[in-house]
Amino acid sequence: MAGAEEVEIDYDDKERKGDLAVKVICLGDSAVGKSKLVERFLLNGYKPHQLSTYALTLFRYPTKVDNESVVVVLYNFRFLGYSRTRDVESLHPTYYHQAHACIMVFDATRKVTYKNLTNWYQELRQYRPQIPVFCAANKIDANMDVTQKSFAFPQKHSIPLYYVSASDGTNVVKLFRDAIQAAVKYKKNPPDLTDQIMEELERI
Repeated sequence: MAGAEEVEIDYDDKERKGDLAVKVICLGDSAVGKSKLVERFLLNGYKPHQLSTYALTLFRYPTKVDNESVVVVLYNFRFLGYSRTRDVESLHPTYYHQAHACIMVFDATRKVTYKNLTNWYQELRQYRPQIPVFCAANKIDANMDVTQKSFAFPQKHSIPLYYVSASDGTNVVKLFRDAIQAAVKYKKNPPDLTDQIMEELERI
């Protein structure tokens, strides 16, 4: 787990060693399994019944994308509570600052967490209008029927949907690998002027 000082990384630059650094953030309600998905991807381990807390967790993951060394910093913010609405909770702009990709997660067994994706997406686009977004329907091991359903939210916003399970590992590696590749591609291409303006506003 990374230390607090890594919040100050300039992701628009390379790291001191010359490696490309990208920031991937996770969004979604409490207890949808964001932390478990990250743990499954990084450690291939799963510890059930971990309590959610108000805490920012960062994980560093060195890898290679197209034979180039990349350091991925995965951000996850845990909430205390069962659901999130725009009237109750929102994330500080620094959470979104310089993010290169976003993974939005909902619990396939709890409809409210899916409905709240719209609120999360609206907030994300306030700060990062153009970064690639991926959607994950988690906990499919509890109800495989969900994999036969279509979901309007990802279709409406042209977001790829992954049916995943932090418990048994289904599609977790593919989800994060695809998000990392998209983050690297986004960083290498000059960001839209809109994103540049938003970043400047965040610094004020």
